Amino acid sequence: MDAFLTIVSRREAREYDSRPLPEDAVRRILEAGRLAGSSRNRQARRFVVLRDRRLIEHAAEAVYSPGNLLEAALVVAIVVSGKGPLGFDAGRAAQNMMLAAHSEGIGSCPNGVADAVGMEAVLGHAEDEQVATLISFGYPGRPRDPKRRSPEEWIARADRLPFEQLIEER
Repeated sequence: MDAFLTIVSRREAREYDSRPLPEDAVRRILEAGRLAGSSRNRQARRFVVLRDRRLIEHAAEAVYSPGNLLEAALVVAIVVSGKGPLGFDAGRAAQNMMLAAHSEGIGSCPNGVADAVGMEAVLGHAEDEQVATLISFGYPGRPRDPKRRSPEEWIARADRLPFEQLIEER
């Protein structure tokens, strides 16, 4: 799929069907995150892949929207450490993974941590680490065909502020 079409047609998937994801697709999603840029190439992040249903259930208790974790075929926690623009670097990795998934017909949704202590109990991360986000992945409950619309049509349908309101030139 064209990169611009992939970007403008991606929407959050909060409901998934029960199909498992192919391991080669999971590998590409994780590679997309691994290869995201980072400040000064420090790569101060790691990805914790949750496959155990019991761990996913416990992680769901510590996020803002548990439902999409519970239905997901794959859950990835982005764990960051150190100082600097960690949230930005985690966001770059997350967006890479979500776009890679979307290009393969796999849906995704980021989820914030509502209970840091509870999440630490699930992941067992170090004291100097924090969970930036968890991302759920799976085949969308309502499949979408990005190619059914042009990029301009996807843009027109997006619930975003108008271009002229956000873009300022000087």
